[in-house]
Amino acid sequence: MKSYLNSIKKQFEYYKMLGEKTFNQVTEEKLFWQINSESNSIAAISKHLSGNMLSRWTNFLTSDGEKEWRNRDAEFENNIHSKDELIKQWNKGWNCLFEAIQSLTDNDLEKEIYIRNMGHTVIEAINRQLAHYSYHVGQIVFLGKVINGENWKSLSVPKGKSKEYNKEKFSKPKRKKHFTDDL
Repeated sequence: MKSYLNSIKKQFEYYKMLGEKTFNQVTEEKLFWQINSESNSIAAISKHLSGNMLSRWTNFLTSDGEKEWRNRDAEFENNIHSKDELIKQWNKGWNCLFEAIQSLTDNDLEKEIYIRNMGHTVIEAINRQLAHYSYHVGQIVFLGKVINGENWKSLSVPKGKSKEYNKEKFSKPKRKKHFTDDL
């Protein structure tokens, strides 16, 4: 199970990195841009992720993941005014997540915890959050691509470069590594 905890930490780090690489490609002004009134900006999605992380990962093993103090609806209000403020909020959530994961032991993984009074094993709760965060980080990356258009720098294998990418990967011997170790 130690390999699970190490792997999951690397997966969360990967999605954090994708979000941050998107922030770095988008102008400060465009972090707050919305496609339409029903959509969310990169800033709003980031704020929601942070709010979710703070709620889910604070006292992770001992209290319900939906905290009484959380105001989920307010997470979608555009009241962040700068990139620095956005990054600070983003990091607050991720730091809470990583501190919680770092404190977990193999014995914790089968414990039952609750999110909105629904029981989950710790593994199920972690997997639920990984899926939720990757969903929203994908939205952030997509918005970055829409905003930057032709100026977007790929965060994975660039279009038309799959053969070159695979050639480089297959030129190395088989090995046991997490895919993010080469990033």
